[in-house]
Amino acid sequence: MGLPVAEWFVEQARRHGRFEIDVIDLKELSLPLFAERQHPRLQQYENDQQKAWGARVAGLDAFVFVTPEYNYSPAPSLLNALDYLYVEWHYKAAGFVSYGGLSGGIRAVQVAKQTLTTLKMVPIVEAVAIPFVAQAIDRAAGTFTAAGHHDTSAAQMLDELFRWTTALASLRGSS
Repeated sequence: MGLPVAEWFVEQARRHGRFEIDVIDLKELSLPLFAERQHPRLQQYENDQQKAWGARVAGLDAFVFVTPEYNYSPAPSLLNALDYLYVEWHYKAAGFVSYGGLSGGIRAVQVAKQTLTTLKMVPIVEAVAIPFVAQAIDRAAGTFTAAGHHDTSAAQMLDELFRWTTALASLRGSS
């Protein structure tokens, strides 16, 4: 269900117009389980895939993570991708589009925010939570149909993400 939700959000971000968008699909990225010998803070990457991932993240200024909730947690692939790096994440704002059952993924977001703050990221409060996501997915067409409040939440989150991204620019420049 993640792909239709992500495609909807990418369209919202394009419509917002304040960001250059780089869509990263962790399924396509296919990072193996983190297994480097050195802590990522040292940036002594041995794996070419980790070097490429580090360069890609370093070149970005803000993130919106589209994540489901599994067992009150974000997807393991998201946590693995975060753990791969350290310095590259510093001083970047992050928003969330979460989905799931009754909670709409908000418990997963709360868990992920702990990791983000450890990486010196700024997770913003504004978010998009999509409860009972399966009811909004047309499986045959592979599309997500947002309710009006989803569009409004996305616009508000993107406005705030832009504010924080701008405010953190001087810190990113000094790292």
